[in-house]
Amino acid sequence: MSVGTVLKGWFQRTGSEILGWTLIPVGIVLMPLPGPGMIIVVAGVALLSRNYVWAQRLLDPLERRAVEAARYGVATLPRIALGFLGGLWLAVLGVIWWISPEIPEFEVLSVGFGPQLPAHGWATALGLWASALAAWGVLAYSVAKWRHPHESK
Repeated sequence: MSVGTVLKGWFQRTGSEILGWTLIPVGIVLMPLPGPGMIIVVAGVALLSRNYVWAQRLLDPLERRAVEAARYGVATLPRIALGFLGGLWLAVLGVIWWISPEIPEFEVLSVGFGPQLPAHGWATALGLWASALAAWGVLAYSVAKWRHPHESK
């Protein structure tokens, strides 16, 4: 076994562990913000599942449910259209948060809002755009993998 092979294996295991353990807290922090926080957490668990049985146990039922949801979401053309429009809505919201128009001042449960949008600016806009791209990517993958046109007889 060459030194290169040993180093490659060590970096693959160590790198995936470091990245997995980094993605989980980053995703948890991003969950309350508009953005792909849950997807980042799942990606971290997926990387850790290569080396840890507990992570694989968490991932197995999640994977089954995700496949069921994806198949359901692309079963009809209206569902596919709604998925695309959902991504478009996120992209439009990203533009709105980027330009940050003034809004009327109001209160919800004694918490004041306005004249600026909450969490306005480029960071929230980028999170919304990343979410839109992730949604469209998952939709495209689901259509390619699980959408079967009706066979004509």
